[in-house]
Amino acid sequence: MSDMIVLVDVVLITAVVQRGAADAVVQAAQEAGAQGATIFHAHGTGVRQKRLGLLGLTVNADKEVIYIVVPADQADVVFERIFVTAKMDTPGMGILWMTPLEKMATHVPREVAARFGLHVEPRER
Repeated sequence: MSDMIVLVDVVLITAVVQRGAADAVVQAAQEAGAQGATIFHAHGTGVRQKRLGLLGLTVNADKEVIYIVVPADQADVVFERIFVTAKMDTPGMGILWMTPLEKMATHVPREVAARFGLHVEPRER
C-alpha cells in the first residue's frame, strides 16, 4: 500500500547554468539544506547568443537546468548559495528563479514521516 504526503509551503528553485556547473551548484545547495535536485541538459538561445556586448565574451549555448524543491523557510539561503556558486554576478553565467508551489506530493516512508511529525494516511484504492 502506498503512502502519500502532500507538502505545502514549498518552493521550486530553477537554475539555468553553464554546462559543467550543475554538480557544484547542487553540492552547494545540498550544503545549504536542499535534499536533492533534478538536472537536465538544454540548449539556450537569445539576444546574446554569440557575443556578450563590449566585453567580447563568448556565451556557450549548452546549458544545464536544475530543479530543486525546498521548504519556503530554506529557500532564500539555498537561492543565494546557488547564485554565488554559479557565479551569476558575471554576465552570461546563467539565470535563477523561485516559484512558490501550491502543493507537491511524494512518497515518504512512515518512519521518516514520524521523525518529522507528519501524519501519513494510507491512500484509498
